[in-house]
Amino acid sequence: MIAVLTDSTCDLHPDSAKQLGINIIPLQVSMQQRTFSDWQDIDPDAVYDHMRAGGSASTAPVSVAAFETRYRELLSTHDAVISLHLSGKLSETVRHAQQAAQQLGEAGRIQVIDTEVACGPLAELALVARDQVTAGRELHQVARAVLEARNSMYAELSVATLDYLRRSGRVSRAQAFLGGMLGVRPILTFERGELKATRRAKVDQAAGDMLGSLKERFGNTPLSVTIMHAGRDTARINALRTAMVGSGLNVQRGRVQLMGPVIGAHVGPGTYGFNAIPLG
Repeated sequence: MIAVLTDSTCDLHPDSAKQLGINIIPLQVSMQQRTFSDWQDIDPDAVYDHMRAGGSASTAPVSVAAFETRYRELLSTHDAVISLHLSGKLSETVRHAQQAAQQLGEAGRIQVIDTEVACGPLAELALVARDQVTAGRELHQVARAVLEARNSMYAELSVATLDYLRRSGRVSRAQAFLGGMLGVRPILTFERGELKATRRAKVDQAAGDMLGSLKERFGNTPLSVTIMHAGRDTARINALRTAMVGSGLNVQRGRVQLMGPVIGAHVGPGTYGFNAIPLG
């Protein structure tokens, strides 16, 4: 049997991940001179409330030692591990995973993949891996399916401001400047592992703009669509769900997913977006 391991920036709740048969290894988030394990020791809304009050938060990748420990545990009960992690251009986590596999001398039993994404898209790839494992696929087949899924899906996010991403070095100062106009929201996507600001939309039109982009890309293709949202704003989430239903997208499967503490520390409150992946 193959174990599926991903990191906490997939933003699957630990309880949900356990039920799905997906193992999670946490990054760290620090604020108010305390350090917490992502999703395990701190709730996402605690980070957003702190940031709305003017506070800041920093994050740290999974350590090599933590990966070594987790790999040993999983290999004691499984034949192999498929290890999927957030973009190496956003975090050192995937490089630490690769180092741990090499230091253990288990590179043949551990397949580490830089997914080039994070948040909802990373969760979707973990689900693809889980489905492949459940279907009895071999390690190289699982890895190939994950890469194919990565190449076929597309995500867009809208942030209230690019300042948080600029402070953490996830976008350039020039991109932050371009997104800094009043009355508009920057639209971002993952491009070769980086978060890129692609355009701007009016505040009240950002959701429709992103859904229109997905419609233009996928047409009537059956899709699995994930709504990603920073914080438990029920009214906003319901509005995004209504917009998705009315978008004309052929949504066969839908999920709503909160953005977790580590992701929240970088994108800030008010962020939301959509991820779509073709089905079949």
